[in-house]
Amino acid sequence: MSCNTSVIRVQASSVEQTQRVPVHLMPCEIEHNGTARVSQYLTATTKDCKHEKTVSFRGRGLRGQEISCPQGYTGLVLKEINKLGSDQEDRTVRVSSVFDKLTYWNLETPPNSDDTVVMAMDWPELAEAVSLFFSFQSSHNVCYAVS
Repeated sequence: MSCNTSVIRVQASSVEQTQRVPVHLMPCEIEHNGTARVSQYLTATTKDCKHEKTVSFRGRGLRGQEISCPQGYTGLVLKEINKLGSDQEDRTVRVSSVFDKLTYWNLETPPNSDDTVVMAMDWPELAEAVSLFFSFQSSHNVCYAVS
């Protein structure tokens, strides 16, 4: 069994020089790296009742929702500076843009709280709660049961 020990370095100076952009998380792979006229071709209609968005992409119906990054967090869009031949090699990336909210899309199914990206946005709050619990536990004599 091999262990991947490569390091990814982020050029921190690139964060301050970036612009905020709209971000769309698509339910498919798009084999294109570069600019795209998203606002021209991906214009969504919004249903008022649930803040749900609908759009057609290459003839398929997409249903999405805009969600914010967790409080105190900023999303980063990273671009690899020098593409290397192997995943085992160290890499350096720069921040190409930042975001504080994103629109995620499902293929023909409405967005819901069980979607992976929605649950991922809850992770920082959950991690903090677990950390606080174990900090409290280590400073007190606590008896607990796990079910």
